[in-house]
Amino acid sequence: MDTCNKRAGARKNGCRELTAVAFATVVLGIPAVARGTEGGIGRPITGEQIAPYAGIVPPTSDWIFSVSTIYYEGSLGKSKSIPIAGTVTSGLNFHVSYTILNAVKTWGITAGGWNFASSFGVPFQYTSVSSFNGRLPNDKATQFADIYFTPVVAGYHLTKTDHIALSVQMYAPTGAYSTSRLANAGQNTWTFIPTVAYTKLLPEHNVELLANYGVEFYTTNNETHYHNAPISVLDLLALKRFTGGWGVGVVGGWIQQLGDDTGGLADVTGGSSGHSLGIGPMATWSGKLSSTPVSASLRWVNEFAVRNRPKGNAVELSISATFQ
Repeated sequence: MDTCNKRAGARKNGCRELTAVAFATVVLGIPAVARGTEGGIGRPITGEQIAPYAGIVPPTSDWIFSVSTIYYEGSLGKSKSIPIAGTVTSGLNFHVSYTILNAVKTWGITAGGWNFASSFGVPFQYTSVSSFNGRLPNDKATQFADIYFTPVVAGYHLTKTDHIALSVQMYAPTGAYSTSRLANAGQNTWTFIPTVAYTKLLPEHNVELLANYGVEFYTTNNETHYHNAPISVLDLLALKRFTGGWGVGVVGGWIQQLGDDTGGLADVTGGSSGHSLGIGPMATWSGKLSSTPVSASLRWVNEFAVRNRPKGNAVELSISATFQ
C-alpha cells in the first residue's frame, strides 16, 4: 500500500492517484434538502463530503482535474414544512443531479511539515421538485449552481501514518435563483465552511480511516431576509484496499443544524432545526491510463434517523486525473 510518506516516489504515485478524488469531494459541497435551510436546498448531503486521503495534501506540484456527479432523491412528508418559493409548504419530492467540474493545484511547497493546495469548482445542477399534495405547481430546471473555491488547503503530517488538512471553503451566490421558483440551483447566499480532515493509515492491514468535519456559516439572503443557522457536518470513512488498485469501504455521515433560522419566513415556521444520519457502501479504484494517474470512486448513502428534513438516498460517481 502507498502510505504517501515512505519516500518521494511513493508520494508521487500513491498520493497523486487518490488525492484527486479526495480534494474533488472534500472541498466541494453537495446540494441537499433540509427544513431549516431556506428553499429546502442546503450545501451538504449526508456522507458525501469525505473521500480517500482526505487529510493528506501531497508535496508535489500538480494539477488535478475531476468531474463528480451526485444524484439525490428524497421526500418531505406532509407532516413537515419548509420555506420555499415565497411560501411555506409540505409534501414535496426532490430529484437533484449535481455535477461539478473541479480543478486543484497542489503548490509543491513544504514549509515546517506543511503542504498546500488550492481548489476551484464550477457546478451545474438539474433540479426537479414536485408537490404530491397539489399545493404548488411542479418545477424543474437545469442551471448553473453556486461556484465554490478554497484559497488554501493546508496539510500537516503529524506522523508517518497520521495526517490532517485544514481549509475554509467558500461559496459565492452566482447560481440561478428566483424567489418564485421551487427549483433553484443557487441559494443567493455566501457560505463559509471551516473544515478539518483527518487520515489514519494502517499499512499492515491496507486500511485507511478518515474523518471530515466542517461547520457551514451562511450570510443573509438579501432577497428574502432569511438567515440560515450554521450547519454541522461530520463524515466518516473506513476503506480497505486490495491489489489491482481496488478498494471497498463503508461511509457514513451526520448533519446537524446548530440552532434555528431567523428572519423572513423563519418567523412563520419557527426556524426549526433538523438533522439526519446516513450510511452506505463505497468502492474505489486507482491506476494509470498511459502515464496519467487516474482515480474513481462510487458510493451509495441511505439516510435514516431524519428529523425536519426530507429523507432519501444519494449516489455519487467521481473520476479524476492528475497532471504534472
